[in-house]
Amino acid sequence: MPVTVPVLDATTWQSLADAHADRADAFTAGRRERRSRQQKHAIEDFLFEYYPVTPAALRRWHPGVGVALEVPAPHADWRWYRTDDGTVALDVDAFVADRGDAVRFIHGLLTATLGRAPVTGCFGLHEWAMVYRERDEHRHPLPLRLGAAGTDAVVEKHKIRCTHFDAYRFFTPEAVGRNTLRPTRESMTAMEQPGCLHAGMDVYKWATKLGPAVPGELLLDCFELARDIRTLDMQASPYDVTTYGLDPVAIETPEGKAQYVARQRTFAERGNVLRARLVEVCEALLA
Repeated sequence: MPVTVPVLDATTWQSLADAHADRADAFTAGRRERRSRQQKHAIEDFLFEYYPVTPAALRRWHPGVGVALEVPAPHADWRWYRTDDGTVALDVDAFVADRGDAVRFIHGLLTATLGRAPVTGCFGLHEWAMVYRERDEHRHPLPLRLGAAGTDAVVEKHKIRCTHFDAYRFFTPEAVGRNTLRPTRESMTAMEQPGCLHAGMDVYKWATKLGPAVPGELLLDCFELARDIRTLDMQASPYDVTTYGLDPVAIETPEGKAQYVARQRTFAERGNVLRARLVEVCEALLA
């Protein structure tokens, strides 16, 4: 039997698109203002450089897979859309033909991650391992809160158990051997777990990889999660972030460890809600 696709009239979808643009603009205001003055921000710039989505692209609203729009709609001229009987919607066959391998990988990765319990207690030591025994320039133009020797001492006092390849690959050569695991690109699906802060931020990456199949609200929810996690990631890092008006999460202390784990668990819960929604998108594409 033919599947009935909901159709949004022009007034409804235009209202949703406008609200999406306003929300996206609020998220990117700082980035856009700083760029006009050629200023850097060690925390927020990560969201636009490591995840290379421009503010303009972020504000572009998509209805998502399985929803059609009453024409006229600009989507008719966008890639992977098709127009039929006065409506425009995602051309699922065309999208899967081009991006099917990526959709299947993302579905497998997110499903596997959802099936695991969050592992806490890493205390964000991945950022410390990225500057361990490094005496020249660091990845971020911020001073080390405890100085070089103090930072190295924290690394040497702790066991590092990083499961995330895209964090592990930035470890300094001296820190690589201190990690109890050896994550690789190929082992991502086998090792990813929801307690990992970088895996939580990457929920946004997977949403961007699914492109127009992801409804605008879900994309911005994923961006908001990545922004919030990135803040903790840097608060718990060896860098001094007080110039950004943030208090450090001193993971070298019992109090800091407890604060980190509590927030880590909250992010794991939020991340899993979004993972489940992205899995639904993948399954609608692959059905």
